[in-house]
Amino acid sequence: MSAPVANTYDVIVIGAGTGGYVAAIRAAQLGLKVAVVEKQKALGGTCLIWGCIPTKALLEHAHALKVVQQAKTWGVTIGDPASSPTVGIDMEQVQARKDRVVTTLTKGVEFLFKKNKIDWIKGTARLTGQGGVEVYEGETQALAATREIIVATGSTPRSVPGVTIDHRRIITSDEAIALREVPKSLAVMGSGAVGVEFASIFRRFGSEVTIFELLPRIVPVEDEQVSAELQKAFRKHGITCHTGARVTSARAMDDGVELEAQLSGGQVLPMKVDYLLVATGRGPVTTGLGAQEAGLELERGYIKVDHDYRTTVPGISAIGDVITFGTGVHPQLAHVSSAEGIYVAERIAGQQPPRINYDQVPGCTYCDPEIGSVGLTERQAQERGYDVKVGTFPFGVLGRAKIANETDGFVKIVADKRYDEVLGVHMIGPRATELVAEATLMLRLESTVEAVIRTIHAHPTMSEAVAEAAHAVHGGAIHV
Repeated sequence: MSAPVANTYDVIVIGAGTGGYVAAIRAAQLGLKVAVVEKQKALGGTCLIWGCIPTKALLEHAHALKVVQQAKTWGVTIGDPASSPTVGIDMEQVQARKDRVVTTLTKGVEFLFKKNKIDWIKGTARLTGQGGVEVYEGETQALAATREIIVATGSTPRSVPGVTIDHRRIITSDEAIALREVPKSLAVMGSGAVGVEFASIFRRFGSEVTIFELLPRIVPVEDEQVSAELQKAFRKHGITCHTGARVTSARAMDDGVELEAQLSGGQVLPMKVDYLLVATGRGPVTTGLGAQEAGLELERGYIKVDHDYRTTVPGISAIGDVITFGTGVHPQLAHVSSAEGIYVAERIAGQQPPRINYDQVPGCTYCDPEIGSVGLTERQAQERGYDVKVGTFPFGVLGRAKIANETDGFVKIVADKRYDEVLGVHMIGPRATELVAEATLMLRLESTVEAVIRTIHAHPTMSEAVAEAAHAVHGGAIHV
């Protein structure tokens, strides 16, 4: 029996997440014939279907609830004031709206595939060597790439020893976004972006929330002042944070989870909660890919690449959460995957795009209050040998923040004393995930603090905190 005839493309992308589908679209825009292999029922990957988009939808609902709960402050009357109506959350309605948002966006990606004449090959992909890819979906289909295969298979939640995820009571973010009830109690393992975002969501919805973080402070990748400010805000909101703490065991039952945690002082804390959310990081998706058989070098399951995202096998590149450079930590962020996808597509098409500077990647955490950061923290700048100067400015004194009734947090600028160059900007407070875009441009353009000071910021806006923080670096903040 003869082998099946391969469908031939210039580029085959494995995975249709924010790295894969963006790489495919950019390659098609540049005139290449492109196919994308994706086994899920919709395009968009983790970010669009289970991660960034649905969690932010839930956070918007939490913010809406916060505003309604403060209706009296705003002079808004809900129903008959004499009846003291109870303000609550309808999770069925919340989930229905979240699903509509996700569906609209996944259909949008499908439209972009059709517009750019990209073939979506549904199924599970396996590398076969020499530019070949087998796709299994009931039957096997053979594909061939004449120029490049791009692996963009992403990542998946992972647990820690002693804690078995059963996806019913001991859950990951994948299950947390789909809960149809507001838990009375929720424990969260890990205080990275996923952990603190869900803590904010369910605390606002009414859950009793406890966070366990192994490291000495929450959101440990952020500047130390930002971590301290978030922990203070969480304490005010009623979220309990145990740092330097480890969940040593967890047992799922029909009505909840029994767990034990070892706290920083050595004492053991037993606890029973409705759900335990495991938010301790994500691992690469390479199982079944045939990566090692195809000759790719792996490190802890991640695919090793060079700084042009080439693997150890000619004609195969990899991008996004699935990769490692072999040194340091590669940021698992949707916008990083997209930028890498564009870079690889342009390289394959013969262009010479500039390499990505990972010191200039913005990070956004959509907890309450929000966190936005880019560049070096104060400690990182000192460790690299810079003579550092910093300036901070609180949101609480801004007219716009007072109007919005969102006065927590600050903006902090880290700069080099010798050349006055901005090295990093770290903010926690209202609209921080939007304001960080200005900070990212500062780093991209190698801006000085003086240039930021001389840039007129509109009044009244939240962005005035950025300008005032720049003034503070030079000891001249106006409004404090």
